[in-house]
Amino acid sequence: MKNKKPTLSVDIGKIILNNPVMTASGTFGYAGEFNELLDLKRLGGIIVKGLALKPTKGNPPPRIVETASGMLNAIGLENIGIDAFINEKIPFLKDLGTPVFVNIYGTSIDEYVELAKRIDNVSEIAGIEVNISCPNVKSGGIAFGVDPFMAGEVISAVRKHTIKPLMVKLSPNVTDIVEMALSVESAGADSISLINTLTGMAIDINSRRPILANITGGLSGPAIKPVALRMVWQVARRVKVPVIGIGGIMSAEDALEFIVAGASAIQVGTANFINPAVTMNIIDGIDAYMVKHNIANIKDLTGTLKV
Repeated sequence: MKNKKPTLSVDIGKIILNNPVMTASGTFGYAGEFNELLDLKRLGGIIVKGLALKPTKGNPPPRIVETASGMLNAIGLENIGIDAFINEKIPFLKDLGTPVFVNIYGTSIDEYVELAKRIDNVSEIAGIEVNISCPNVKSGGIAFGVDPFMAGEVISAVRKHTIKPLMVKLSPNVTDIVEMALSVESAGADSISLINTLTGMAIDINSRRPILANITGGLSGPAIKPVALRMVWQVARRVKVPVIGIGGIMSAEDALEFIVAGASAIQVGTANFINPAVTMNIIDGIDAYMVKHNIANIKDLTGTLKV
């Protein structure tokens, strides 16, 4: 294979990506913000900022704070709403040639279903990433993503109203991540992405007040990588659908750990804030690793952890 370029393409829920490197929702805007900083066409896939039925302002500031080896955010899912996204952002995204996934969230099953219906008619959207780490207001505010039954109910309902491939993003704030994964798989998920952020907080000891206005936020970055890696390994061994690894991926080495653990693809999140072109470095690094180790196809590396 000395003179042959490695094959990096992967299949994610009937969607073929040129390489396994995707951008994580909430860390890459609607992609256009990064257009002058990197070659968007080289990305395996783009997952845009989470979208709701209507525009949302999010939480009041301060809503981001740096922590040891990570970052806490309490943005509050600020977004422009699904209609504005389709009308204003799709014209740019459709010309990239890179698969675009829309991350959706709602506070009721009906909202998820309505979002799926609207997206189903947009040919430029390759797939849907369903964020179930949201409070179900009709059930006292409990998050869909912490209860296997509720998670399955959401995905089953969405599945009935779209033919788009469904990627389900799981929360790590659960007792049994495998049980959650099996539930959404049986409900119709075509792939599973994990993990979402861990719940955390930070305190200003001088004022003795929370630093975040929301008090708690989602912890991301290198600090959560060991947890994410463990959960990806656990889930990949039990489900039949592709698994996408997320959590603290800052380099090609990090991405390769997730792939060896069983991830078919990965998403880069917090690292985009530090180095907007980090995804390009990761793609090149994976390619270089495969050449060095004489691996012809990325699929030959997936799930090869020796235990």
